[in-house]
Amino acid sequence: MLAARPKLAVYKFASCDGCQLTLLDCEDELLAIADHIEIADFREASSRVVDGPFDLTLVEGSVTTPEDVPRLHEIRANSRVLVTIGACATAGGIQGLRNFADAEEYRRVVYARPEYIRSLATSTPIQDHVSVDFELRGCPISRAQLLEVISAYLGGRAPNVPRESVCVECKRRGTVCVVVAHGTPCLGPVTQTGCGAVCPSYHRGCYGCFGPQDTPNAPALSAKLLQLGMDPPSLARIYRTFNANAPAFEAAANAARTDPAHSERS
Repeated sequence: MLAARPKLAVYKFASCDGCQLTLLDCEDELLAIADHIEIADFREASSRVVDGPFDLTLVEGSVTTPEDVPRLHEIRANSRVLVTIGACATAGGIQGLRNFADAEEYRRVVYARPEYIRSLATSTPIQDHVSVDFELRGCPISRAQLLEVISAYLGGRAPNVPRESVCVECKRRGTVCVVVAHGTPCLGPVTQTGCGAVCPSYHRGCYGCFGPQDTPNAPALSAKLLQLGMDPPSLARIYRTFNANAPAFEAAANAARTDPAHSERS
């Protein structure tokens, strides 16, 4: 059973803070939530810190430094439920592009004194290091989905967060398919909904901010995008953005760069 006034903690690793700000942007809803929970540790919002254990912990950001791993294990041990929020925490984030490059070379080029920089060669999601109870995707996350997750776990039920593709959302909104109508490259068929299909509604292709949907058919989409005239390097880049390390997107990008069939189409 939860305590009379359950404790909520919010922690940050390597990220832009956007997903934590989504919680602060809830404004009126946040005031209602605060009536029923104790915000015990949320450095983005307050310097007040209450010791755990915590009933619900939200973790933003990816693991990018040696110090992150022991800190993360400590947070996990102090949390009854741990939910990762955002593309950085669930798939390594935009900084995960370092995984496909020479991180040491970048460090030498960018920093005047690279010996002072302590960082890992990779950016990895939280679930690669500790068990995670739920992943809330997005860059940034959906405010409505965040409120649903908090309400669900504090109410003792499973979150009701849709896992279908952005295409389903486009159909609900009556948005014309940008791929079919205009030949615009779009990751909507393989991307999880949550954004409200904003980009296609403005005649732009989906960028995959919410990561792969549950059953993405990336090979079929890749073949269609090549047919529309996209070359293999561009195809690889479209998958390597906010969720480059999500397995389905990583596999699609790697196939675009190495599959001879793709190269022959370019």
